[in-house]
Amino acid sequence: MDTNILLESGTNELEVLEFTLDNNHYGINVAKIREILTYTPVTPVPNAHPSIEGVFMPRDVMITVVNLRNCLGMPNEESKGLFIITNFNKLDIAFHVDEVIGIHRVSWEEIIKPDSTLNGQGVSVATGVIKIEDKLVLILDFESIVSGISPETGLRTADIDTIGEHDRSDSPILIAEDSPLLSKLITECLRKAGYDQLIVTADGQEAWDKLCEFKEAGTVRDKVHCIITDIEMPQMDGHRLTKLVKTDNVLQKIPLVIFSSLVNDETRLKGEQLGADAQLTKPEIGSLVDAIDKLIERSKE
Repeated sequence: MDTNILLESGTNELEVLEFTLDNNHYGINVAKIREILTYTPVTPVPNAHPSIEGVFMPRDVMITVVNLRNCLGMPNEESKGLFIITNFNKLDIAFHVDEVIGIHRVSWEEIIKPDSTLNGQGVSVATGVIKIEDKLVLILDFESIVSGISPETGLRTADIDTIGEHDRSDSPILIAEDSPLLSKLITECLRKAGYDQLIVTADGQEAWDKLCEFKEAGTVRDKVHCIITDIEMPQMDGHRLTKLVKTDNVLQKIPLVIFSSLVNDETRLKGEQLGADAQLTKPEIGSLVDAIDKLIERSKE
């Protein structure tokens, strides 16, 4: 199946691949997918996490296969199915699913943000829910799934220790991040680095509303010295937010950093076209602080 579907940058749309597990319908952002392969027998890995089926090597690249049934607490069944090969956070991972239904183009405004009954106690199950025809499709939080299996794939918070704390309190930062857990970790890391003036928003729309509020009051240059945005967010994604900021005569001079698990060659090109000042993958929290330091210093010149 061809998953190389290109969208115009900043349209606030995404492609969702719908697939099934045990007759339940789930989704994944096509931007995370490299390809879809038919089932291939895998080599088990001794003492691996229970959700790891094993490894296989298509085209001489070793890829870990995750048993998505196990991750979601479903009974294991002998099912050949398909492998969805993904790439995010600089990792290639295969997720074993039953069947692929198709691809849907939707707006982030149509994505319903899950409440605490789905995501709670620091554990994220879904990034959103979308109604397609007469069924609900749960868009799974694949980053959280992988981080649960291998915690070192998440934010490398220890990197902050090598930076050292400085007084950065005179540089307020606006953050757009929909994951409560990641938002908490990012803010903790930035505060540890000395950035204690933080405005935290849950999605691009909320961040844009804040910027417009400051712009109307004529205080935006005092209130926001840098913007950090995720890409995948309900209501308004990070690419749309970047486009709005960088095409606004007042806001365009504010340094903007895209900090997302989805930064790869294709999305990096989109971010550059939209005017992002820096783009980093989510494990690189130490590099994020370094990038912010340089961008804010440059903006003062």
